[in-house]
Amino acid sequence: MPTFETLPRFTTDLQHLTPTQRRRFRRVVQDAFVPDLRTGRQSRPGLRIKGVRRTPGVYELTWDGNGRATWSYGPARSAGEQHIIWRRIGGHDILNAP
Repeated sequence: MPTFETLPRFTTDLQHLTPTQRRRFRRVVQDAFVPDLRTGRQSRPGLRIKGVRRTPGVYELTWDGNGRATWSYGPARSAGEQHIIWRRIGGHDILNAP
C-alpha cells in the first residue's frame, strides 16, 4: 500500500472543498490512483495524470471536471512502496502555485 503525507497547503485547500468534492477525490484515489500505483502499471486515462510544466517533479491528477490535485514522489517509507506527497487540491487555479 503506498504511503502518503500532505503539505499544510493541501490540508488548507482540502478544507475549502465541499463534502461532495472531498468524497469524490477520496474515491478516485482509493479506486483508481492507489490501485494503479500498487500494480506499477501506467495510470488509467481517466485520471489524466501529467507533469506540471513549471515545476519539475510535480504531477497533476484530474479527479473531477475542474478538480485537480498536485503531488510529488517522496522517499519510500516502506520497502518497495511509493510515497506520495500531496501538495495542492482545488480547481485549475492551483496550477499557478502547485
